[in-house]
Formats: sequence, C-alpha cells, structure tokens
Amino acid sequence: QVQLVESGGGLVHAGGSLRLSCAASGRTFSSEAIGWFRQAPGKERDFVARISWSGSRIDYADSVKGRFTISRDNAKNTVYLQMNSLKPEDTAIYYCARARWEFGRGMYDYDSWGQGTQVTVSS
Repeated sequence: QVQLVESGGGLVHAGGSLRLSCAASGRTFSSEAIGWFRQAPGKERDFVARISWSGSRIDYADSVKGRFTISRDNAKNTVYLQMNSLKPEDTAIYYCARARWEFGRGMYDYDSWGQGTQVTVSS
C-alpha cells in the first residue's frame, strides 16, 4: 500500500507560483498513476491533474490547462504540481491520491489519499 504526503502549499498573490509535492512511501509507487485534486470551502473535491506511472500520459482539468504542470520523479518517489499564474479561485486544499483504472466501470478510482496542503491565492 502506498502512503502519500503533500507539501508545498502556502499563501501567494494572484499571478504567483507554487510547486506542490506528493511524496510517497511504498515499493509500488513507480508503477502507480497519481492524481491531484482540490477542494475549496463549501465545494466538492475536484479533479486537477493526473499522471501515469511512466509520465507518458497526462490529463488536466480545463480550468488549469496551460497554467499547471504535473510531473514525477520515480527515483525520488515524488509527484509534483507546478502551479503558475495562480488565481484567487485556485484557493483550496490540494490532495494527491493513487489512481487505478477500473476496467469494469471504465474510469479511474482513487485511494491512498494524503492529508492535503492548503493553497491560498490573494487578489
């Protein structure tokens, strides 16, 4: 079972940048797809980005395309989320989770959620 810990959140002005890290423990990390989600106060948890185990397949939510970049370093057991041109609406708790393809449902399922890291963007 992989365990995930997020870090790198903080307070930044609109237009600024942050890089989040998702550090993993467990031998299977390099074979796992990882996703980033975020949850703003009073709202549901939303998908942000996902990266395959090799990094060859990457998906983004439309709201972050062109501003956020997901990457991974399997030697360091870490997935990153580089966030540029941040907007106040990006304010949320950001979570990473393991992504597993559910063939029966034809969609990804997520587990092994981290505890989250707070990102606050001031206007």
